[in-house]
Amino acid sequence: MKTLYSGGEAEIVEKKSRFIATVRPVSSEEEAVAFIAEMKKKYWDARHNCSAFVIGDRQEMSRCSDDGEPAQTAGRPMLDVLLREDIHNVAVVVTRYFGGVLLGTGGLVRAYQKSVQEGLAASVIIDKKEGRRLSVGTDYTGLGKLQYLVAQNGLTLIDTVYTEKVELLLMVPSEMQEQTEKEIIEVTNGKADISWGEMVLYAMVEGKLQIF
Repeated sequence: MKTLYSGGEAEIVEKKSRFIATVRPVSSEEEAVAFIAEMKKKYWDARHNCSAFVIGDRQEMSRCSDDGEPAQTAGRPMLDVLLREDIHNVAVVVTRYFGGVLLGTGGLVRAYQKSVQEGLAASVIIDKKEGRRLSVGTDYTGLGKLQYLVAQNGLTLIDTVYTEKVELLLMVPSEMQEQTEKEIIEVTNGKADISWGEMVLYAMVEGKLQIF
């Protein structure tokens, strides 16, 4: 599930109009409404503060507002970007300072969509997955085969502990659990000590493992 880890802000200029996109993670409609109100207060002197948000594991709640722009030229195009990118629990407000030049319907749609895209690019978006921690104990002769297996399957290596034996601590996506255990047993001839942890939600954030 793609979701926002931290929000961002970006600005574009189209025919002298300034479009400022502010992106924020939200977990409820109340949070989204409060964020939109906060942006309207911050940019009280702007012509428009258009908004869109998507909430829920299946994007079950979505809302948008043109805030005075012609119908379907701002809020809906902004929402379409969020839905197309398949991002969950996110709200965005695009603030427009009118520059005196009319953009036309098509121009407005493109400007608001581009603003959201730039705002998302300035944010940190993560892909949350279900997985289980896995501890694999082996002697030193089996280490190379296990390291190769980890690399081949793209598993996340959390840590390696060296004592009389070697213990690899891994994060394994839930859909790869059975396959991974089977392959470990095969490459170690059944000699590895395998211990699974509880199911968790995890993601890689700027190269580091985060558990939720």
